[in-house]
Amino acid sequence: MAGRPDDEQVAPRLVSAARDFAYSGSDFQLAREMIRERAGVALADCKQHMVYNRLAKRVRALGLPSISAYLTLLRRDTTHPEWEDFTSALTTHLTAFYREPHHFEQLAELLAEHRPHNEPVRIWCAAASTGEEPYTLAMTVVESYGRYNPPVEIVASDIDTRALAHAEQGIYSLERLAKLPRERLRQFFQRGTGKRHGYARVRPELRAMLHFLPCNLLDPRWPIAGHFDFIFCRNVLIYFKREDQYQLTSRLVRHLKPEGVLFLGHSENPQGSGLALETVGKTAYRLKHGGSRP
Repeated sequence: MAGRPDDEQVAPRLVSAARDFAYSGSDFQLAREMIRERAGVALADCKQHMVYNRLAKRVRALGLPSISAYLTLLRRDTTHPEWEDFTSALTTHLTAFYREPHHFEQLAELLAEHRPHNEPVRIWCAAASTGEEPYTLAMTVVESYGRYNPPVEIVASDIDTRALAHAEQGIYSLERLAKLPRERLRQFFQRGTGKRHGYARVRPELRAMLHFLPCNLLDPRWPIAGHFDFIFCRNVLIYFKREDQYQLTSRLVRHLKPEGVLFLGHSENPQGSGLALETVGKTAYRLKHGGSRP
């Protein structure tokens, strides 16, 4: 664990609350240092109760006496399988089908430019979470090409292997699908019966379009090969420290094809990164013509 600079603030004082397990300001500080190093997530002081509530579930599941004991378990073994649950607990999975729909409308327009030439297209969803976004990408592709076997490859990655496993299953409650038009529900999902009543599964033809794999965006090497026409990395940078945001944006741009487009979240902006990017839509960017690749 990397040490803190001498001038860094001490652990924040916790507001007292009734809890099943002991939990100090130092515990919170350590937990956020650990998730920062593991996943790049920068937790604010206001997240102290969220951290307790989520870690308390893991402490209870493992039969440990305290939050401190749980964190000590992880620090002693950097390969412990519990790291996956720790990462899953402290990373955010706020997602939905067709979230920020303007990006999918723009993607459909851009795909229309590729379609007449039948040229291969590669799309990377760099924060797949539980699958809503990559499946929305796949639905957009099918609607654009009018078939399930277009020359389009979709790679969906996430640091959270638990969320990724959920995404691979492609099973969602009907509540999660309530805002989808009936036409899309009929075309892309199969309603469950019996024990699966109240759920729906993504159709196999749509699922076959996606390739899922784990990827920590902070790792020095990514298990992602080649370049992409479109990269979706939305609502991820906001959880990173500014210097990590700039470094990650630069690395993502290096994985774009010359005319490739990077889609970011509605509150994310690469200005200040030093990259020669131009806006091609709402929070959508490409390298300027003549701009040097980072």
